[in-house]
Amino acid sequence: MTFAVSDPAVVPAGLDDEPVQPWQYDRSRAPVAVKVLVAGGFGVGKTTFVSSVSEIAPLRTEAVMTQASVPTDDLSGTPDKSTTTVAMDFGRITLADDLVLYVYGTPGQERFWFMWDDLLRGAIGGLVLADTRRLRDCFPALDYFESCGLPYAVAVNHFEGSRSYEPEDVREALTIPPEVPVVIMDARRRDTVVESLLSLVGHALDSTPA
Repeated sequence: MTFAVSDPAVVPAGLDDEPVQPWQYDRSRAPVAVKVLVAGGFGVGKTTFVSSVSEIAPLRTEAVMTQASVPTDDLSGTPDKSTTTVAMDFGRITLADDLVLYVYGTPGQERFWFMWDDLLRGAIGGLVLADTRRLRDCFPALDYFESCGLPYAVAVNHFEGSRSYEPEDVREALTIPPEVPVVIMDARRRDTVVESLLSLVGHALDSTPA
């Protein structure tokens, strides 16, 4: 006996433990899934950002740091850091009934930047994380998104013990165009992470031709 998937009423009870969702049979009602990148310098909080916001167990590709990385990885701003992302972080968040966001965190070290081109494919925008103690570390991500023409926003990750700055002060320091959103957030706090993602998505939609 065969059953037509298009008619959930004929599926015998017990064969499917998950409740039937209408969009599984009507693609016009499926939520829109969009992809965004989270980039920035080494140790700026990208992995924490993705982990804080993801509604699923986040995918991480972290490796333990060894003495071999000492000449290239500057730990002065993050002395307690013992692991590093070598490929990407991945998480998912449902922003609305009709919108799902796939969040990809990029590796921060220069030797892993070749991954960025692959992660960029299909993305609608990028979020550049910045640490006010090491603002120069976010310039490569800013330059990359600008050269690719990808809409981006800047999220300042406020670390404990660091000085607080207004968004416009950061904009001026980084010479960011006035139309690019600049927000202050804490990568450990989900509510502020969601707000920064909403700012990016709104900016990306405004930047997309009708």
